[in-house]
Amino acid sequence: MKRRCFLVADPLITPSHFGSHTQKSTSPSRFRNRGAGTAHPVRLAVVNVDVTPLPGIGVRKDFEVAAGRRIGVVTHRDGHIELIVSYPDDPDAIAASLPLTNEEAAALANLLGAPQLVARLREEHRDLPGISTRQLPIADGSPFDGRTLGETGMRTRTKASIVAVMRAGQIHPSPGPDFTFTAGDLLVVVGTSEGLDAAGKILTHG
Repeated sequence: MKRRCFLVADPLITPSHFGSHTQKSTSPSRFRNRGAGTAHPVRLAVVNVDVTPLPGIGVRKDFEVAAGRRIGVVTHRDGHIELIVSYPDDPDAIAASLPLTNEEAAALANLLGAPQLVARLREEHRDLPGISTRQLPIADGSPFDGRTLGETGMRTRTKASIVAVMRAGQIHPSPGPDFTFTAGDLLVVVGTSEGLDAAGKILTHG
């Protein structure tokens, strides 16, 4: 996959450089906040996300991490997405970027979001002996790709419950029996170890 730096005079910077010091050009980036538009802070949970219009390009959404850099995405007008990381000493300048397909962006969002949801559910169920939480995917080729939750018979067959579905970074809590699965979904399932093992086999083999 092609990776390119958004600083006009800078060399290509790959994700392996994200944590290293790099020499920054004084040339303006086409993705700089200054002069590109007005940044509007948006409150998402406890993180302030700045939304900055980029005339002729698209929209930049980013936030500051504890390490001091800013990380975010640029959604281009044609729909393609780039993951971006700023320089530590200049949060407006882009140090590195990584183009993502829609499928890759969705997978990354699931990877980042699902562990937090599972951890919260585990905390809620820690006083229930024998009950645990597990993430189970709807893989390509799963017999339930394109079929509904009700068709799995999950609760009846395993006593385990599908309490949420992660899809493209969005959480769908308490899905009903008519919720249709699609490949790439990550199911958050609560039950006994035996029930969770059985649920995994059902989703894989039917």
